[in-house]
Amino acid sequence: MTEREDRFEIRLGERGYPGSVAELPDAPRVLYVRGAPETLEDRSISIIGSRRATPYGLAVSELAARLAVESGITVVSGGARGCDQAAGRAALDAGGRHVIVLGTGADVVYPASARRLVEDALDRGGCVVSLEPWGTPPQRWAFPKRNRVIASLSDATFVAEAGMPSGTFSTAETANALGRELIAVPGSIFAPESRGTNYLIANGACCIGDEEALEVALSRIYGTLRFNRGHAGGVGGLDRDGRAVLGMLVACPMRAEDIAARMRIDGAACMALLSRLEIAGVVSRMPDGRISPSKSALHALTSLGHNG
Repeated sequence: MTEREDRFEIRLGERGYPGSVAELPDAPRVLYVRGAPETLEDRSISIIGSRRATPYGLAVSELAARLAVESGITVVSGGARGCDQAAGRAALDAGGRHVIVLGTGADVVYPASARRLVEDALDRGGCVVSLEPWGTPPQRWAFPKRNRVIASLSDATFVAEAGMPSGTFSTAETANALGRELIAVPGSIFAPESRGTNYLIANGACCIGDEEALEVALSRIYGTLRFNRGHAGGVGGLDRDGRAVLGMLVACPMRAEDIAARMRIDGAACMALLSRLEIAGVVSRMPDGRISPSKSALHALTSLGHNG
């Protein structure tokens, strides 16, 4: 292993090269690492998902990361926008360590939105790892290679949210090929953002229906027990209309005009209702204009958010 400041180059067959990565049929000859390379030997779970994540996908990613840390498991991700960054941030906020596998050189932060996450991961005992030499800029062909390492590092890969087609499938395929556990959370059959996870479940992935199911799955895979249970705030203060809207949106994000039609109210009344819910932090507006439950509402509303 070659060391320079906080930079390490770990070659296949050398001490410190993760045995899990060596199981890959075409294992990378060198891993470029910043931070604490010993973190690569932690019991870990890879949490991946859509870059264009909905509030549901973000909430699921955060829940899985927090529960993993509370079970003594290190979180691995690719540092991408959406589910990856949500999982990494939640892991660090819960006091855990985070391993980020980049498709660039380990000293090149991409996307730029991951910069703070990378800095915090390094400051808190985690590491950044890459297959590419120092200084390598983003290249499209590098990311599928990166995904193979994400899958190989962990005993299980957790897919929070994925449409079809999705880049998460290359990671899932590697996990399957290596005999790793594949875990996925179902979504509405009407939500295109959940087609990928629903497909994985239909083809044998472990289906997580609530927080307790994930806790049991982690206990089975890692032989560990969760030591701390968090509690989410409630949405009990909503009136009947607010509860009705939230109930509809949990099934699938909707456009304001569709909500108005389902609620049998005019457009102005619907916009007033949605504005009130948005100010209260109960719903949020997606980039395509659809309305979705907020992350905090999802945590509070369902058993996927807290143990009762």
